[in-house]
Amino acid sequence: MRITEHPILEFLRGEEISFFYNGQELKGFEGETIAAALHAAGVKVLGHSHTMHRPRGLFCAIGNCSSCLMVVDGEPNVRICVEKLKPGMRVETQQGKGSLK
Repeated sequence: MRITEHPILEFLRGEEISFFYNGQELKGFEGETIAAALHAAGVKVLGHSHTMHRPRGLFCAIGNCSSCLMVVDGEPNVRICVEKLKPGMRVETQQGKGSLK
């Protein structure tokens, strides 16, 4: 789901690019956030709570909470709501608090 027309806002889209989410190739637009690309691809659950293991989705969308932390190109704890999408990027659901390899 992606908004294509709006009566007030103008959407300047970058070039369509490929990236990988949990090993699956998806498409997005260069310059949009990873969260926006995942949402447009139908991914609504971004992780699970540490204690109760309940599904977490996009919450604040401005980088203040921890609901959207994922592993991006091997780096854990990346806030995908503010991180821009790049070609070939590898995004993975983060299990627990994340750890560096």
